[in-house]
Amino acid sequence: MGCSGCRVRLNFGKALSRVSVFLTMVLIFTYFFYCLTGFCDSVPRTLYSQGALEGDYDTLDDRRRILEERRPRLFPPRNRSASADAQQVDAAGGLAQRMLEPEGTPSNGIPVSNTFGTKRFPQAIIIGVKKGGTRALLEFLRVHPDVRAFGAEPHFFDRFYDKGLEWYRNLMPRTLDGQITMEKTPSYFVTKEAPGRVCTMNCQTKLIVVVRDPVTRAVSDYTQTLSKNPGLPSFQSLALKNSSTGLVDTTWSAVRIGLYAKHLENWLQHFPLSHFLFVSGERLVSDPAGEMGRVQDFLGLKRVVSDKHFYFNQTKGFPCLKKPEGSSRPRCLGKSKGRPHPQIPSEVLQRLRDFYRPFNHRFYQMSGQDFGWD
Repeated sequence: MGCSGCRVRLNFGKALSRVSVFLTMVLIFTYFFYCLTGFCDSVPRTLYSQGALEGDYDTLDDRRRILEERRPRLFPPRNRSASADAQQVDAAGGLAQRMLEPEGTPSNGIPVSNTFGTKRFPQAIIIGVKKGGTRALLEFLRVHPDVRAFGAEPHFFDRFYDKGLEWYRNLMPRTLDGQITMEKTPSYFVTKEAPGRVCTMNCQTKLIVVVRDPVTRAVSDYTQTLSKNPGLPSFQSLALKNSSTGLVDTTWSAVRIGLYAKHLENWLQHFPLSHFLFVSGERLVSDPAGEMGRVQDFLGLKRVVSDKHFYFNQTKGFPCLKKPEGSSRPRCLGKSKGRPHPQIPSEVLQRLRDFYRPFNHRFYQMSGQDFGWD
């Protein structure tokens, strides 16, 4: 009897073991099935996030391209229309918002689920200027644990305002209490309608303008355009209406953006000067920790980003973030940053300096800062 009872218990134990193995296999199969069919979007994507942080993306299209290169090829790539920026930004409100939001991974490399926190309108916006250092400033700010920023440029207040404020809010990353939501779109500063539109959202919004010597900025702007369009006319033929008279052509956007005083006048009709912080693009290169200290003070943040976060990259010619904990390499801006500038005749550059001088002095008076561009 005793041995018979042992055999019964042994057989019963084996049966339970087989049932446990079977149930475990069913659960594993179900999990992988749901993941492969797209139902695991809430699972943190450290692969995508890390790749995006190390990339150079100023637009949603740039970010999608970078992340597509790192996406596991489980399925053939979907056909997409490349026709409109609006379609690209629309995607961010749905599936792309879940897949293309690298802000879900903080600088320490620990993934955070994107289901926590609340989507809020930005309390601070980097509104300009193009080729002034806005991308560097945003990446430096994202080191701070209390800053959550939308990585690409949403262009809401200049291109997609008709989509509505709720659409804009849904683009933003989720934030916890005490965290600041930010975005950057440099073209806001030169868009006539943008100040009124931002004020309609919130007239208490803090505004950051990264400015740079307008002559150097114009050459950098031209260099970027030339890299995309090698057949572009020479810089001097675009900057000057007539080589003999030497009149500067203010209809060329590369020149017009540098008229900082005129653009600021437009913004001051809607916001007091106390709502602005003017960051020197030159000092952001020569003393990134110093400028970041000013930015953190302006935003009401504890000074977390400091000298220990930066090193100067001799090859690129600008500061990079040191290797964060848990990362395999330092974080520098992408290949499109720090391009060598073409040789511009010195007389053309001097003509531009003479042209900008009165506008620069007016901007110094308006902003209360002398940037020393003369």
